[in-house]
Amino acid sequence: MIVERSGINDMATRNYRVLHQTHYRYTSPVALSHQLLHLTPRALPWQSCTLHRIEVDPQPAEFREREDYFGNPVGHFVVAAPHDALIVRAQSEVRVSLRGVQRPFSDSPAWEAVRERLRQIGTAPLLGPAQYLFESPHAGASADLAAYAGPSFAGGRSLLAAALDLNRRIHQDFEFDAGATDVTTLLHEVLSRRRGVCQDFAHLMIGCLRSVGLAARYVSGYILTTPPPGRPRLVGADASHAWVSVFCPELGWVDFDPTNDRLVDAEYITLGWGRDFGDVTPMRGVILGGGGQELEVEVTVTPMDAAASSTTRG
Repeated sequence: MIVERSGINDMATRNYRVLHQTHYRYTSPVALSHQLLHLTPRALPWQSCTLHRIEVDPQPAEFREREDYFGNPVGHFVVAAPHDALIVRAQSEVRVSLRGVQRPFSDSPAWEAVRERLRQIGTAPLLGPAQYLFESPHAGASADLAAYAGPSFAGGRSLLAAALDLNRRIHQDFEFDAGATDVTTLLHEVLSRRRGVCQDFAHLMIGCLRSVGLAARYVSGYILTTPPPGRPRLVGADASHAWVSVFCPELGWVDFDPTNDRLVDAEYITLGWGRDFGDVTPMRGVILGGGGQELEVEVTVTPMDAAASSTTRG
């Protein structure tokens, strides 16, 4: 019997301070910059943001906040004065509570039964999850992805046990390599090269799940930069992190991190979710001018009761 509980053993609730700084340097002045931000932690039953502010240098001529289609908080700003550098600093204090599956994963319904229920998209409660069944620009479905998922999704196996096994296999079969891919790398290339970063592994798992008819969404956020004593530092703590959420009708959405072969617990901070990376890119925009550019991203996630923090760059 597989019993899985997400969360850490020492504390049911954690408080974090998060600093996410993005620094662009341009080889020639930028005359105009429009930028869209997904840098505000999402309000969730297990997560609350007690403090949040975004600082932009140079001072923007306009800054607006709203929610996107998926309910994620979004910021938008315009810098209209010429500038040769742009700094965006997001600071947050976030409270994250323990969440998890308190029942054996083997007790979840068979994955084929969930697939059949999701096909009945006329059933109102399933309309939301059903939108994550379909291909998206970075997470398509294919026969090759279904074949890779196949060993995990044996006939009659419970959905969450199968997803947990797929999560483990991706972690085992693929190597984390920050230089192997970029935002233009296609999913079939990741599958053949067997290397990539957290975004690639999340897209891969989502593509596998969609290829067998299941609903999966992409989640963007952070993981603890400095782990508790005696625990290894997680891969992906050098910038915003990415993981996968799988829909189970009886339990709702259950989150998996294939990069680290973990269930998502109180060491993870959620920014937002969508179909794939393109829906929740931390920062993207359009500039006029600029020539070449250099990007530096710095993320620090510090437990507020910790005496020290660790800063990493990506």
